[in-house]
Amino acid sequence: MNEDIKKVALRIRELREIEGSSTKEMAALFNIPHETYLEYESGSSDMPISFLSEAAAHFNIQVYELLSGNNAKLRIYQVVRGGKGLNIERSKQYNYQHLAYNFAGNKVLPLLVTVDPRKGDEKPHTNIHKGQEFDYCLEGRILITIGGKEEILEAGDSVYYDSSYPHGMIAIGDAPAKILTLVI
Repeated sequence: MNEDIKKVALRIRELREIEGSSTKEMAALFNIPHETYLEYESGSSDMPISFLSEAAAHFNIQVYELLSGNNAKLRIYQVVRGGKGLNIERSKQYNYQHLAYNFAGNKVLPLLVTVDPRKGDEKPHTNIHKGQEFDYCLEGRILITIGGKEEILEAGDSVYYDSSYPHGMIAIGDAPAKILTLVI
């Protein structure tokens, strides 16, 4: 497994141990099976961005801090130049760029998401997490599934939803799509 994933897993385990929580308590907190939590914490399975976001919030740190082991430092503003966001590789279907990775105390997780095109009749991989989400399609076309319903978004379209419902997206056509996502 990727060494970066193992480092993140180690940070999560250390934070849990400092807190004094059991793995079963953490699995219940994140509403995932205990076996899944054990896979995440051991580094034997990749963790979805939604889990990382929830874990960071639970431990009162930024996602950037969980991913890098460094503290976010900026408190007034952060400029991220085009293509220079913090790359987060968490899923085969998505490539994330964190657009406020070094801003301390951010209340929103802003991501530039590149969504791979679907192959054949492939369905979007779904996930759930606490909070809400806003997705704005910058380019391409995506099929988004929210709570079992499907919508197609094209450049300029957006959707806002309760992210506790299963949701996921996949690009339609031959090219990837780009989405601005705000996880709240």
